[in-house]
Amino acid sequence: MHVVVDTNTVVSGLLWHGAPRQVLDAARVGRLALYTSAPLLAELAEVLPRPKFAQRLALAEVTPQTLVLGYAVLAQLIVPATIGPVVEADPDDDAVLACAVAAHAEVIVSGDSDLLDLESYEGIPIITAAQLMARLAS
Repeated sequence: MHVVVDTNTVVSGLLWHGAPRQVLDAARVGRLALYTSAPLLAELAEVLPRPKFAQRLALAEVTPQTLVLGYAVLAQLIVPATIGPVVEADPDDDAVLACAVAAHAEVIVSGDSDLLDLESYEGIPIITAAQLMARLAS
């Protein structure tokens, strides 16, 4: 299954337990294939060093750079498709959609309400990490 994961879910999966971590673990064991793009990796690199994550990073004894590099190895890097503006409230979310189109993703995983409210884009369902894990379990 080809999957694009929004940055918020990647951060949750890298720093906490729960469904977002299970999505990353499923990719680690080959149950699904993750796809990312340079804009999404850049966003991850910009978000992880934020002060609100400092304690989690310290507890894990890991740097933001190490996590970004690890995710870059886990996910296949692709060139995003060119799409018009979609998410007016948060144009950064368009990077997720552009990556999913280019990856021929079967699903987009996000915790972002702007994306989840779309429900799908170009026929690609937009679901939460918990919903993806339920699909994989069935």
